[in-house]
Amino acid sequence: MFFMIGVTNGKKDLDHRQPATCGACGRYGAYEVFMTYTQLLLFFIPVWKWNRQYFVRMSCCGTVYTLDPAVGEAIARGENPEIRPADLVQVPGTGEVWQGGSTYMPAGYEDQETIRESSAPQNGGTHHRCVICGYETDEDFAFCPKCGQRF
Repeated sequence: MFFMIGVTNGKKDLDHRQPATCGACGRYGAYEVFMTYTQLLLFFIPVWKWNRQYFVRMSCCGTVYTLDPAVGEAIARGENPEIRPADLVQVPGTGEVWQGGSTYMPAGYEDQETIRESSAPQNGGTHHRCVICGYETDEDFAFCPKCGQRF
């Protein structure tokens, strides 16, 4: 007899968008909610999910926040709770290019050079660390090979 068992990480976009003013860049955008999880597969069929974490991505600049698990679970059940700023904690180093090509700087960083120096690989190549699943690589990928998130 032969069994096919696997453990993988997954990501699911939840059907919840809420208009909001971004705390990072100050522009008007929307909260886009998604969930990450680890799952056990038996013959390619998901059997059990654990390690659920809920996140909010801002549509304006791409800044990612962790979401209070109670609010995330309510959204996953199909409810429509209001996401308050107190329910969010910013994931450091997130945010994309905005307003004329400058990059949003997380609190505590004086300039882009500080970020480049702190995240630069020792061998002089490109180093990426996924803010969602934590996967690290020195390859020149545009997307995380583990969860598909844009680097």
